[in-house]
Amino acid sequence: MDTRVAVISIIVEKIESVPEVNHILSLYGNYIIGRLGIPFHEKKINIISVVVDAPQNITNSLSGKIGKIDGINANTLFCNI
Repeated sequence: MDTRVAVISIIVEKIESVPEVNHILSLYGNYIIGRLGIPFHEKKINIISVVVDAPQNITNSLSGKIGKIDGINANTLFCNI
């Protein structure tokens, strides 16, 4: 199956939602190339960027599950290659 590289941008507004985000990310660990988390203490949010190489439906599923968590916003940007 063809895969596409994508970046999932996650903004955490409710810190208590982080364990659920981490659990979902661990379920898709085989597709994750890298992850960067940045705490923004001044705004009381956290920003997470996750780079994946996966079939598009898998990436959409991951992003959708994360985006449904209370206090979490997620968007995905796909590479055209």
